Amino acid sequence: METGKAIIVAVAVPARTSLLRCAARTILTPKTTPTARRYFGASSTCHRQSLDPRNKFAPKEYLGKEIVDDYAILRDQYETPKNPIVLAHGLLGFAELKLAGSFLPSIHYWHGIKDALSRRKCEVITTTVPPSSSVEQRAAELARGIEAQAQGKSVNIIAHSMGGLDARYMISQLKPAGVRVKSLVTVATPHHGSTFADYLMDEIGPERLPSLYNMWERITGFETGAFNQLTKRYMTEDFNPKTPDDPEVRYFSYGAMVHEKPPLLSPFRLSHGIIHGIEGPNDGLVSVQSSQWGTYKGTLSGVNHLDLINWSNRFRFTWQKWMGRPPTFNAIAFYLDIADMLAKEGL
Repeated sequence: METGKAIIVAVAVPARTSLLRCAARTILTPKTTPTARRYFGASSTCHRQSLDPRNKFAPKEYLGKEIVDDYAILRDQYETPKNPIVLAHGLLGFAELKLAGSFLPSIHYWHGIKDALSRRKCEVITTTVPPSSSVEQRAAELARGIEAQAQGKSVNIIAHSMGGLDARYMISQLKPAGVRVKSLVTVATPHHGSTFADYLMDEIGPERLPSLYNMWERITGFETGAFNQLTKRYMTEDFNPKTPDDPEVRYFSYGAMVHEKPPLLSPFRLSHGIIHGIEGPNDGLVSVQSSQWGTYKGTLSGVNHLDLINWSNRFRFTWQKWMGRPPTFNAIAFYLDIADMLAKEGL
């Protein structure tokens, strides 16, 4: 793994990652320090916990329903919810990114997902919030985006990763008058924080954080409030106690896990091992345990954090087909099924 990716992929989309490579190369390389030993052991090698979902971290009841191939292919029929769907992106995300104006196609965070929902007659709203600002700032922008586009209609929010925290804060704390939320579905949201965020904060150390944050802001123009809010301590001791659920809103959640150690060039190789050694099964950035909030709908098996927004590695899927192992997850089918579930719930 390119170590410069680590600070950016803590519960994020691994985009724009080269910007911190020089600053983070020496900071985040696993080494035999007290911090590293807590996560890797003295040998600087990740603890070799069994990846069997039945290990001590993950009895079957812990995983909830294990979803293996329910979303491998599209069904012919899906119901449409009566209220618009808001798609809320995660850390370092965006609704649409134009890298070269009209010369190159735009990059969409929700790759093909918004179009698929729209083709099924769903009214879809995509919002953009500050990439790495604090939950409070992101939630305020989320509220403004929904209010401007929903025009007073009630909405169902589907949020990936940190987007779920933005939505929870907006619903619980901001309570915007012009936004009426009927349900929140979170997908791999770190509701209980991330061991990987803990590792990054510990390994960098408080004496080096200010200079690294300053460099991040100067290079990217983005704020840094999000990073320390993803730690387990912040989420369990600060955010969750102060952000109670709204009894008028339905809460659903999904988690995901990969079964094998990510390959050498995967952006999740380091993070997966750190999280697995302490929290157990995870999708490369968020553990199954941390993903659970409200009604837990199940754990997507063999799915990583980017597969969840249809940023799947096409080469990997092609190779699996050649090896006689067709993909068991189609992100489009997954989100159409969420819409179908919302419709059946009367939302």
